[in-house]
Amino acid sequence: MTDKAAYVHRAFTAIARRYDLLNTLLSFNQDRRWRRATASALEIDGSVTVLDVATGTGKLASELERKLGADSCVVGIDFCEPMLRRARCQTRSTALLLAASEKLPFADECFDGTTVGFALRNVPDMEKTLREMVRVTKAGGKVVCLEFSRPKNPIMRGLHRAYLMHILPLVGWLVSGDKEAYVYLPRSIMEFPSAEGLRGIMQRAGLQGVRFRFLTCGVVAIHIGTKPHQADAHTPGEGCD
Repeated sequence: MTDKAAYVHRAFTAIARRYDLLNTLLSFNQDRRWRRATASALEIDGSVTVLDVATGTGKLASELERKLGADSCVVGIDFCEPMLRRARCQTRSTALLLAASEKLPFADECFDGTTVGFALRNVPDMEKTLREMVRVTKAGGKVVCLEFSRPKNPIMRGLHRAYLMHILPLVGWLVSGDKEAYVYLPRSIMEFPSAEGLRGIMQRAGLQGVRFRFLTCGVVAIHIGTKPHQADAHTPGEGCD
């Protein structure tokens, strides 16, 4: 396990019990809306199989269950067992596996779509994780990433930065009892690539037609890319919505 992976594992082990409560508090209850938009962005239905990478406590997996219905299969992987224990209590039928995102234990092209929510900041190698997601996705299927972003509006950007650097760490510490984890969170957001930068990484990972859209004044962004059929693999990606 790399130094970053070990650090992240310790941090999420420490806050697993309070993780969902804090997500709701710190997002002003917007996190549910973000997950619904992510599930919808897959643009699939019927009897399908979907993978949620770094599923954590299973909130996005649970939303995928609701969106796709009983005829579909949702699989979630995470490398932190305490988070998966929470997920087992919060999902109905999702198959949950302990695994690393950079080495997914699945055959090529076995999922109709893949998702990842608020986790790319935490993996040791973002592009490797995305390449693995592309590998296990069927040609024509979508890879959808939900991640924190930074508002474009200068006033909102300033308010957002102040919130991240001052309010979020304090509330996170008081509720979770773990100061370090909620000092790491805003730092990881500020250091994360821009929405345009993440689009480029997704394109390098092998996705086509990558686009993104902002939610909640640009606080988060949903990126959607399509795994090309082999004959189309050379086609360049598109811009944002």
